[in-house]
Amino acid sequence: MIEKANIAVIGTGGTIAGQGKAASNTSAYMCSVLGIDDILATIPHASALANLQAEQLLQTGSENFSNEHLLAIGNRVSTLLAQDDVDGAVIAHGTDTIEETAYFLHLTLKSSKPVVVVGSMRPPSAMSSDAALNLYNAIAVAAHPSSIGIGTLVVANDEIHTARDVVKGNSFKLEAFRSPYGPLGYVIEGRPRYYRQPSRAHTLATPWSVGKLALLPRVDIIYAYGALEPEAVEAIAAHAQGLIFAGTGNGNVAAHLIEPLRHAARRGVHVVRASRTGSGIVLHNGAQPDDTYRWLAVDDQVPSKARILLMLALTQCCDLQALQAVFERY
Repeated sequence: MIEKANIAVIGTGGTIAGQGKAASNTSAYMCSVLGIDDILATIPHASALANLQAEQLLQTGSENFSNEHLLAIGNRVSTLLAQDDVDGAVIAHGTDTIEETAYFLHLTLKSSKPVVVVGSMRPPSAMSSDAALNLYNAIAVAAHPSSIGIGTLVVANDEIHTARDVVKGNSFKLEAFRSPYGPLGYVIEGRPRYYRQPSRAHTLATPWSVGKLALLPRVDIIYAYGALEPEAVEAIAAHAQGLIFAGTGNGNVAAHLIEPLRHAARRGVHVVRASRTGSGIVLHNGAQPDDTYRWLAVDDQVPSKARILLMLALTQCCDLQALQAVFERY
């Protein structure tokens, strides 16, 4: 008989811990009402997959998560993974910023043990809720040896996504999560099936360790639109160490915004061109002369995750060439 894995299940709140007044409430409900023990009680058959130990770390919607929350989650997961009696971890999380937390863990955890971040688009009280199955599948993935060494994962709608790629692309549908290059695999009948592996460096192959991060630099995001005025750019850039400019198309910058962004760069703010489109590549020295302006380009990362990566990079270096290499490596 194969010995079952020991999996830590951490509750942080979110829709997966939500409760509606009626079974028909799939979008209108109270978030973060249930504890992780209550949620696990809806899937008693998960005990056949692994030996489970549950704890409630936070109890709030992920739209409220700050850098301090990221560090708290990262440090707790890191501590658990360091224990010999823990083989992996599952984090029940709100879907709003699940991709940011997962990417942060993907870059800062120093363990090959499986880590799965999971949420739901409908609360457990709703008809056709995805909460129970998503959590069951997440436990199945975390407990399976094929999940070792491939970084932090996000499980949703029977799909397994790498934390680097996955984004939430819909506000209410069950199939809200997507990766531009497709999922790594699927969960079928309580068992993961993988068809590809992450190609970018993660976990043990990154220079960042969550246990050594006391504070994260301030990095803000500016979303480009037709009537965006220089004063708005200047106001946001005034207090930032880094700035992700989510430009139109291929990270394009309107002519009247070039000088405010160049001024920010001259003051030492690290300006990174990204795209508001949600996918595709922003090429360094492509749509703009980045080297001349002392700007960076995001490669293929979305603005919200580019912010996570730049925060981490700025904890170790400020050299423009080195920072650009970070975007092309991770």
